[in-house]
Amino acid sequence: MRFSNSFLDEIRDRVPISSLIGARVTWDRRKTNASRGDYWACCPFHGEKSPSFHCEDKKGRYHCFGCGASGDHFRFLTEHDGLSFPEAVERVAEMAGVPMPARDPQAEQREKEKASLTDVMELATRFFQEALQSAEGAKARAYLRERGLSAATQQEFRLGFAPESRNALKSFLASKGVDKAQIEACGLVVHGPDIAVSYDRFRNRIMFPIEDSRGRVIAFGGRAMSPDQPAKYLNSNDTELFHKGNVLYNFARARNAMGRDGKVIAVEGYMDVIALAQAGIDSSVAPLGTALTENQLELLWRMSGEPVLCFDGDEAGLRAAWRAAELALPMVGPGKTLRFAILPEGRDPDDVVRDEGAEAMRGLIADARPLADLLWARETAGGVFDTPERRADLEQRLRELANRIRDESVRRHYAQEFRERSQAFFGAARGSERGAFRNKDGQGRPGSQARGRLAVSESLSRSAMVKGQGGILPLREAGILVALVNHPFLLDEHFETVERVGLASAELRRMLSVLVDAVAHDRAHEREQLLAAIAEAGLDAVWERAVELTRRARLWPLLEGAAVDDARDAFRQALHLQHAAHFLNKELRAAESALASEPTDENYRHLVEIQSQLRSLQATEALIEGFGIGSGKVARG
Repeated sequence: MRFSNSFLDEIRDRVPISSLIGARVTWDRRKTNASRGDYWACCPFHGEKSPSFHCEDKKGRYHCFGCGASGDHFRFLTEHDGLSFPEAVERVAEMAGVPMPARDPQAEQREKEKASLTDVMELATRFFQEALQSAEGAKARAYLRERGLSAATQQEFRLGFAPESRNALKSFLASKGVDKAQIEACGLVVHGPDIAVSYDRFRNRIMFPIEDSRGRVIAFGGRAMSPDQPAKYLNSNDTELFHKGNVLYNFARARNAMGRDGKVIAVEGYMDVIALAQAGIDSSVAPLGTALTENQLELLWRMSGEPVLCFDGDEAGLRAAWRAAELALPMVGPGKTLRFAILPEGRDPDDVVRDEGAEAMRGLIADARPLADLLWARETAGGVFDTPERRADLEQRLRELANRIRDESVRRHYAQEFRERSQAFFGAARGSERGAFRNKDGQGRPGSQARGRLAVSESLSRSAMVKGQGGILPLREAGILVALVNHPFLLDEHFETVERVGLASAELRRMLSVLVDAVAHDRAHEREQLLAAIAEAGLDAVWERAVELTRRARLWPLLEGAAVDDARDAFRQALHLQHAAHFLNKELRAAESALASEPTDENYRHLVEIQSQLRSLQATEALIEGFGIGSGKVARG
């Protein structure tokens, strides 16, 4: 019986190869990393004492570095268990919970026809490759050189050129015995009842072969060489081999190139993929000229639980990121999400690699932001939340976003994340409405009544995403760092406590590490020296945001020029409250987890008690001067 490739791919993808092989070997605990689907064992095909047999779930392959045995699920069962191929398929289908297909002579005939169509596509690929090296391809070769693509890279990606002719490819294929129906079925010519004579679909274009998950050419993308051509990029139409929304450019090559970090990057175009590969970043893919589809997202998740979507740094790129976030949100689950790298405005990955090098691009990828950050930035960017109604509207939108997530556990955590962000975002405004910091004379500063909370602008939000920054800094944490820099004596007085303080913001944690390191190594004792250390670490933009946030909240004792006693009192209050809030939030997460796993009355009462303590802490914060409690004076009126 002949099995369709789609059926074989489906059951392979549903069964981790480690679960198949794991019943027959013992995984080595020291080398195995189960969380990454990376397994090692002594080879079952030859006797050995140290593990050299490697099994990788993401690729669905095994390989022994000792005897050279390698293959997929079916190869293992046929070679190790001695099953026939149909028996091996039946075994894997049973593990996958997928019924075996009934014998369908028509389907088998279609599979044979598809196999012959891939042969036609291979012939077309070779024709385009040869045309690129001909005299007709000189201009295309010059363009590729200008784009910085080496001859080796062009060969690796099998780039080609479609001559400016209506029948060059059609005549070539006919000369090789390919009939008219096959050429049309491959989408290589434009034809139809209203077209008397079919003609080549691709003309005067640089050609990018598009491969399936097994590395076979199934379609083409063509880049116009003339500005007069109606479409800059033209893809094959949908055929028996190719459905645009189900394919990612460079999928097979990227899956095989993925390193141990399991990272895959989705960029916007063919040239971005190729430029990254030439720079040594091999595990990148691209959709085919349209927004990502659900099927393409599932392909990404087959490779990595947290693929990075990398978008150009312009308005269109940001809109594309938002569309992808909206599409993915209902589908996210434990260990299945997205991260976003937004490039500097007006730049694409090809630009970054050519102008700044591969390391700059790797840095942007490493700083990719979580899905929750992108959603928060979108909902708050440019907003003014100066009334209860506007704040309630934001909270409602965030709840609606969280409720779209199908997975109950992830939905609960998103709801909690958005609640905590909202509390941090609005908390200072509410607190400063009730009380303001007093100056050293004990008088409130003019205009200290809060007039509502302003969100960052859209441009600042985009800049924060570009730089791997969170967009919104927790106010209390920002104030602590601002106080430490403006009043360096606080670092000496509270060094051990500050060193261990828990901060939610990754950016502020980095800044604190810079400050502690500078003081510990006797490199900085003055404000200017600390600012220099911050700038040297590339955190000056974070510092400016922290200062602006502190100033906007009217937290005068933490700013430069405040009296020593005022600064000391306000800082102690902030530090005390930070420690208390950090501890209680940690306890809250533990209590929620305990209740979720064991819904007992005792666990429920403990959760309610922790929530009550947090509310009490927040109420105290709103009533007293500054952030916390201690020796500070309560603001009056």
